[in-house]
Amino acid sequence: MGTLTYDGATIEFPDRLLAHLQIVIVTKLRRREGFAMTWQHPEDLDDGRSAIWLDASIPLHFTFDGPRPAAMSREWLSKLTDTANANTGLLVLDEGPEREEALEGAPRVKRVSEYT
Repeated sequence: MGTLTYDGATIEFPDRLLAHLQIVIVTKLRRREGFAMTWQHPEDLDDGRSAIWLDASIPLHFTFDGPRPAAMSREWLSKLTDTANANTGLLVLDEGPEREEALEGAPRVKRVSEYT
């Protein structure tokens, strides 16, 4: 599990998913485009979801558990980029086939924690 640290919160994602999110997020922020990102909570936490507003003025840190870069999927990047460019903002979607509802079947993060 890798982590995305943003504005005092640490969010865990599988390394492969995080690598894809990194490309989409960095591309948007490099263009100075702020946007929302939404993901489902882990099943053991609750059945809810979270959203954050990403802006280039707030420090962002990606940490990967594994030493090697993940293999990238152009199709998955395209799917994530499409959501990031839509009014919904970036929806954390799995690599599988599209769902009727965007968040249904989306990967669940392991943990979200606040720094104290």
